[in-house]
Amino acid sequence: MSSADLANQPRVFGHPAGLYTLFFAEMWERFSYYGMRALLVLYMIKGFLGYGDDQAYTVYGAYTALVYMTPFIGGMLADRILGQRLAVVIGGLLMAAGHLLMTIEAELPFFLALALLIAGNGFFKPNVSSSVGILYAPGDKRRDDGFNIFYTGINLGAAMSPLLCGYVGETYGWHLGFGLATFGMLIGLAVFVMPNRITSVLIMSAAIVSLLGLLFFRPDNIYSICINVFVGACLMISAVIACRALAKGGLPKWAGARPQGMDARHDWKIYLGIAIAIPVFGLLVSGFSPFTSPPVDEATGQPIPVPTNEERLADRIAMLEKFGVDESVIEVVRREGITSELKLRGEPYQMISSDFIDKVKGEGNSFVGNIAGIFLEEVSKPAGLVLTLLGVIAVSYLLMETSKLDKIRRERMITALTLIFFQMLFFAFFEQAGSSMNNFTDRNIDRVSEAESVAQSMVGETIRLEPTQAQLGFERNGEVFTLSDLDGLRNVIKEYEEVDAVDISWPVSESNVGMGIAQRLSEIPTTVFQAFNAIFILLYALAFNWIWARLRSVGWEPSAPLKFAFGLLQLGLGFGALWMGAQNCNEQGMVDMGWLTLGIMLHTTGELCLSPVGLSTMTKLSPKVLVSTLMGAWFLATAFSQYLAGVISQFTSVEGASASDFPPPSETVDIYGDVFFKICLVALASGLVCALLSPLLTKWMHQDKVPELQANDRSSDDK
Repeated sequence: MSSADLANQPRVFGHPAGLYTLFFAEMWERFSYYGMRALLVLYMIKGFLGYGDDQAYTVYGAYTALVYMTPFIGGMLADRILGQRLAVVIGGLLMAAGHLLMTIEAELPFFLALALLIAGNGFFKPNVSSSVGILYAPGDKRRDDGFNIFYTGINLGAAMSPLLCGYVGETYGWHLGFGLATFGMLIGLAVFVMPNRITSVLIMSAAIVSLLGLLFFRPDNIYSICINVFVGACLMISAVIACRALAKGGLPKWAGARPQGMDARHDWKIYLGIAIAIPVFGLLVSGFSPFTSPPVDEATGQPIPVPTNEERLADRIAMLEKFGVDESVIEVVRREGITSELKLRGEPYQMISSDFIDKVKGEGNSFVGNIAGIFLEEVSKPAGLVLTLLGVIAVSYLLMETSKLDKIRRERMITALTLIFFQMLFFAFFEQAGSSMNNFTDRNIDRVSEAESVAQSMVGETIRLEPTQAQLGFERNGEVFTLSDLDGLRNVIKEYEEVDAVDISWPVSESNVGMGIAQRLSEIPTTVFQAFNAIFILLYALAFNWIWARLRSVGWEPSAPLKFAFGLLQLGLGFGALWMGAQNCNEQGMVDMGWLTLGIMLHTTGELCLSPVGLSTMTKLSPKVLVSTLMGAWFLATAFSQYLAGVISQFTSVEGASASDFPPPSETVDIYGDVFFKICLVALASGLVCALLSPLLTKWMHQDKVPELQANDRSSDDK
């Protein structure tokens, strides 16, 4: 690649045409990832695994941490052997296989699928991101705007996936949602490797099919209709722009090629390493639980037996009869029986004994003791141990390489590593979105647009209604209607093709006055809220681009460290909004969705101050020989964020909660609210510290020395 290659690239709206190919490749990969992520915790709790909160958070934290750990390795392999282009292809194939296996509801395929996704992401993620930087000449001021456009593509995929994968998975069946994620990954891979004309057809065809899906698969309320139409319109506009870019040439052939002097003779070693790593990742993400004892009944000391299908069928029929479900539905259940298997697994393996952890927590379970105890518990599990070991190795390697640099490059690397630390804190809090915030949304956010409500005149009558979240926390025949009741009734719709809807009888009592009544389609599924962050990015990303550009033109643009501080401060305010919502819940413990929307919006504006700027800053501050390695370190720090996020989410675990025994919303709302308040305080304090350090970090970026550094890099290449 020469300066002439960079200068002669065809351009669309001032940016290299290849940017838009990378935009769509990454968009579809993120569609598959976030579609799966939106479902994962809910699937583990409500699906065949039947996990409680603690186990689900542990597996989720291990998976997301390992997903962001492997890019450090994938980045180095691309830098030294494969080149970015081949690395992306390898990663895409592994991830497509992983998403496909997620459609099988069985234990071994589930953990093997997670392992394939972990390995595949390591090759795909850092090398698509670094390929964006390759398209711009050193010092090109449009690089930041290019990364923001690329970041918009990431979030377009992240916006679509919960609306399609999440909605279909929650409503019609988990395996169907994961199947859509597989489709997205295959499209993303095809976009990257196919000739430009075929790629144009794929992009436009997939966009049209997705638009139709967004219009058809949706809740039946005005909010969801507007959201889906907006995302569909963004998708079609992006597809038209991408096709225009492809007509001009698309991604140049030199982008992401192998390093000079390297050929394919070492590739077999990498493929062998992948084959060895996949089963290891499967064991790590499962916590080696296949080798542990099954859960034990504390009263008897005996293993808890797995209910037989006959026992489960009897319980299901009893539940349907209890709620007065129509006899025709009950007959279908009797005839079809129970087809899904149920597994009861042991706790993940840990190196530190439970007795020692309990001593650390202390008899009073103090706040500091709880933090230390849960941290020890998580770090002693296999994924935590591996992540910690790799983190020590990675930090040592980067510090060693940094020590070899001259003063200016060394200070620039120190600045990059400091910013990586603050982004680790940011995402440790931000990534509660897929775990504790997801369960908070499922259990305590009022997501129903009620058509009517129970009036005083209805007291004493028995009405029939389609059960929705609007009934959570209200009494029926003296018993509180909980999420376990609602999910049990809805599982009948998912599992039996002949059953399209379930109505129940509801004897109206005085305490039911004001309870909402609505159709199932009027309820916004939990996973749809996973799209809100990405939708806000689509709304605000261009505005932020414009703001930074205007401030840059008059010399007032905040430095990258100061933008990081703004991000942390807004994140803290977002969790403050969630805490305020919990403080203002209704009598049943349900929180208005406006508080959740406000919190996600503030998280998003904080993310826009930090994440796209961070990706660009890493490529600018890094020495040329460490570009992909430092990008990998960025994602490795995100792995630590996911790990810390798993530790934090444990504080929101509802004791004894399981798929068959969810407590009423009034018993969970304060658990979430208290943790969100503590996160708010820590995030605000971190933002203030980052703001105080920003003048020094800005000085160490040595922006006035960039031309001299670039000239030295070019002379080194010539040698």
